[in-house]
Amino acid sequence: MSKASFTLRGARPSDANAIASLIRALAEYERQPEDCHADPKLLEEHLFGEKRFAEVILAEMGGETVGFALFFHNYSTWLTRPGLYLEDLFVMPACRGLGIGEALLTHLARLAASRGCGRMEWSVLTWNEPAIRFYRRLGAVPMEGWQVYRLAGDALARLGR
Repeated sequence: MSKASFTLRGARPSDANAIASLIRALAEYERQPEDCHADPKLLEEHLFGEKRFAEVILAEMGGETVGFALFFHNYSTWLTRPGLYLEDLFVMPACRGLGIGEALLTHLARLAASRGCGRMEWSVLTWNEPAIRFYRRLGAVPMEGWQVYRLAGDALARLGR
């Protein structure tokens, strides 16, 4: 298939089930399905409700949703500009190599530029060599010397008391 055989569009509330399915497929790919609790109702609330926490761009091909990018804005104090944080980028394995991932990242880069963002950032699992090669090919560089930390579950609840 040619690169022109898919389309990108902003997600709508009716896409919540498809987004949840893609998130579950991503969790399988990342070897962590037991940690995934993707809930379509919460996605609908958080993506399209009164207070929106994130946005989603979907890739469609042949009437099927085959990929997505979920992102939100953060802020760089050093640049004194917003940034765009890519939480998840995923293309169904059967649809890889068609330019969908690159199209999603290009779309987000244009969006970031149009919104005055100073940078785009995301995390990648260290074992995911295909993704690392893909990101490097597009000009992304790893943040040497930085370590991601997470506070979640019981530790978050304890600290938040």
